[in-house]
Amino acid sequence: MSKVAFLGLGAMGSRMAANLLKAGHELTVWNLTPEAANKLAASGANAAATPREAAEGNDFIMARLATMRLRDTFG
Repeated sequence: MSKVAFLGLGAMGSRMAANLLKAGHELTVWNLTPEAANKLAASGANAAATPREAAEGNDFIMARLATMRLRDTFG
């Protein structure tokens, strides 16, 4: 299976990330509010402290970010 980073765990992102985890992918997640990432970590994902940390070493990076102001988070 692939190593996947998922950034943004809102209504859409959390469901998509959960499905990737259920499919057996190695998943690293990040969200602006850590609680959302911690919820998936309890199911087997790796929770990252920053988007950069989440992206490092993964085959794919998926982002579901609701607002443009979040782009500054990636600096």
